[in-house]
Amino acid sequence: MPEVTEQPSTESRKVDHVRINLEENVNFPNLTTGLEKYRFLHCAVPELNLENVNTSTTIFGKTLNAPILISSMTGGAELANRINRNLAQAAQKHRIAMGLGSQRAALEDEALAYTFRIRDIAPDILLFANMGAVQLNYGYDAEDMQRAVEMVQADALILHFNVLQEAVQPEGDTNFAGILKKVEQVCHIVNVPVIAKEVGWGFSKENVRHLSNAGIAAIDVAGSGGTSWSEVEYHRAPTAFHAQVARAFADWGIPTADAIQYARSTNPDLLVFASGGLRDGVDIAKSIALGANLAGLASPFLKAANQSPEAVDDLIHILTTQLRIAMFCSATSNIHELGKAPLITTEG
Repeated sequence: MPEVTEQPSTESRKVDHVRINLEENVNFPNLTTGLEKYRFLHCAVPELNLENVNTSTTIFGKTLNAPILISSMTGGAELANRINRNLAQAAQKHRIAMGLGSQRAALEDEALAYTFRIRDIAPDILLFANMGAVQLNYGYDAEDMQRAVEMVQADALILHFNVLQEAVQPEGDTNFAGILKKVEQVCHIVNVPVIAKEVGWGFSKENVRHLSNAGIAAIDVAGSGGTSWSEVEYHRAPTAFHAQVARAFADWGIPTADAIQYARSTNPDLLVFASGGLRDGVDIAKSIALGANLAGLASPFLKAANQSPEAVDDLIHILTTQLRIAMFCSATSNIHELGKAPLITTEG
């Protein structure tokens, strides 16, 4: 039998997650995003002026300068406050979207709400609140989800699905039974669009169909190939038992490239957000060409935000420039055209 260990607070768990992501190698050991299997058909005669390539897009009625999302990472601790404010400052400057980390800690303790509040420095960005879907089976309801939205003045609400992470956590919440009905209630009651987000293992076609039927407005596929949260939990495991359990799932999941296509083919009208192992503007461009409307990155932004808002600013500038050049060299002048750009697969 595993040892009985004292349950850490939500706040201390968030600090552990940030520290481990910054200090340890938590990438999938072997499983990749699948994006490396695709490349654009290079166009040597694009008949375009690079300066006129337009990377802007509109999501939930807000215009973004580029289809880039700072993916949900953290909150609920002083370290998280500094990181979120560094991210928000740069997001406001570049007019890109940002997701907050799980706000459960702030619903448990109002004193932690300030670590998520960034509207004073980012009044115009597309901002996503965030709660764990499983919490709907642990005392939280649609009204609590609305409180999370109002706490940060969000434009939409992320409900994240982290089944494997909860399963390998000693303190994990693992009752996902009947969750779709409760998600449907949230979609009907919360006054903003609701996004279903995985955290690094992807959604199947059946998952997308069920969530779409429940009223979800967008799917953030968050596929495999980037940060493995079972590896994060391996590094914070309190016993050898828990470490061995978590380590077995290091290469579990649906690669991001597959998950994007599953979501797009299942519901052509659904907004699809690509995340999970994206590392540069070419990955962003490939994701859009595969069917995504928005592309999110977490780990690169976390590392930049741990340095300074200027480091985040530099990263966004690099990503946007890479995206624009990928569009230029594939003869696509805007995001709509990029979504139809042909991709060559290395698998034939």
